[in-house]
Amino acid sequence: MNILSLFVLIPALMLLGLWIARNLNQVRGVMVTGASCLLVLSIWLCYYYVTNHDNPEAWENGMMLTASMPWFKPLNIAYSVGVDGISVVMLLLSSIIVFTGTFASWQLKPLTKEYFLWFTLLSTGVFGFFICTDMFTMFMFYEVALIPMYLLIGVWGSGHKEYSAMKLTLMLMGGSALLILGVLGIYYYSGHTTMNVNEIAAMHNIPEEIQNAFFPFIFIGFGVLGALFPFHTWSPDGHASAPTAVSMLHAGVLMKLGGYGCFRLAMYLLPDAAQNLAWIFIILTTISVVYGALSACVQTDLKYINAYSSVSHCGLVLFALLMMQQTACTGAILQMLSHGLMTALFFALIGMIYGRTHTRDIRELAGLMKIMPFLAVGYVIAGLANLGLPGFSGFIAEMTIFVGSFSAPQLAGDPSASFRMVATIIACMSIVVTAVYILRVVGKILYGEVENKHYLELTDATWDERVAVICLIFCVAGLGCAPFFFSDMISPSVGNILSSIGVM
Repeated sequence: MNILSLFVLIPALMLLGLWIARNLNQVRGVMVTGASCLLVLSIWLCYYYVTNHDNPEAWENGMMLTASMPWFKPLNIAYSVGVDGISVVMLLLSSIIVFTGTFASWQLKPLTKEYFLWFTLLSTGVFGFFICTDMFTMFMFYEVALIPMYLLIGVWGSGHKEYSAMKLTLMLMGGSALLILGVLGIYYYSGHTTMNVNEIAAMHNIPEEIQNAFFPFIFIGFGVLGALFPFHTWSPDGHASAPTAVSMLHAGVLMKLGGYGCFRLAMYLLPDAAQNLAWIFIILTTISVVYGALSACVQTDLKYINAYSSVSHCGLVLFALLMMQQTACTGAILQMLSHGLMTALFFALIGMIYGRTHTRDIRELAGLMKIMPFLAVGYVIAGLANLGLPGFSGFIAEMTIFVGSFSAPQLAGDPSASFRMVATIIACMSIVVTAVYILRVVGKILYGEVENKHYLELTDATWDERVAVICLIFCVAGLGCAPFFFSDMISPSVGNILSSIGVM
């Protein structure tokens, strides 16, 4: 069995173990064991990739650890797997969020067993999506990752949870409808011979006018999940109503499926259309970046602030990918990794604060540094990382994006150079706006006098919450202090895709 299949097999065994479990301790044991195995497996995969990167025998069609098994021969559908530097770091991110999300949900009640069943099923879809190289199988795992969100928010969420769950489901299913049309169009016009992504990219036989027709289906289909304006409106409501670990997995990993799919399928398989139509989506992503940051400034709910911040930061991912320049695209993948860690930390801390104060309204919170110093310090660190303080992951990711995006037109000799420069300058303004809403929230809720005297009786983080927070802080700081370890993994794979697009 191919070792990558363990990323699907382990969650499947976790589902079986959860079904058999008869008490809360057994449920927790299954989750911690499975999540730990996934984390160790992803770390080993990073080690394997780094040590074998220069070995030509380890590569096949630009992928490592490839394997393929026919699944439905009449349509040439296969269970085919493989990883490159991009998918390796996405698997690492996913395993970190699943591991820390397990501890963040340690005290969740009621229906703990059922909650973790759906949480694990969602994780199965995420891992399967990142290891597969067959379009149809990728789409199948994509749907597996989306469907559990409805119940996880509708049953275990808060606030207007039924409305938020239904809105999220309808918006993402709409994106999926566009996506399946695009997948079938690519399959039909590439010759009906294969659904393998790398084989289709190598043939490069889809006429340009057909590419122009189907590129919006694929890009918007994935862009809905990546919070592309104006299809982003499901995201803030979904974040605000979701339970803590689901918000962590939703913003930390699930939204990354959007950026990954746009790059791996839309731009890689339809390169001519990517170059022809990029300007349209650069406009939309620039709006996402600025609009998300400005919207975060006027929110009073902690989750909505972080949700609109996620719209802005995920917009940066798509913005940089559309620049089709090596440095910018490498920065986009680093931003996916950085934002996944930062936003997971934010949502974990917000959930822990809400669990004690029973409010997320910043107008009702003050002086939390005196009451729960561990959680308050964690929130300060998350905020500083989010606004791009050097030494944390946000700085290196955003700087790489903006430097690469600003230099892209000169390097490519693009006649639309001025347009791309202006878009980059406008997107850069989000840095200032981000500092405004982060510092405003930190100053309002953490410092000053405690206005609600009942808060003085509250306790600080428990051991399980500390595990989740410390792990995420370590990862955010680690990426910020040693970014070249990950950029060296990502850059060659980005270069391969850009070479196929024809911009290098």
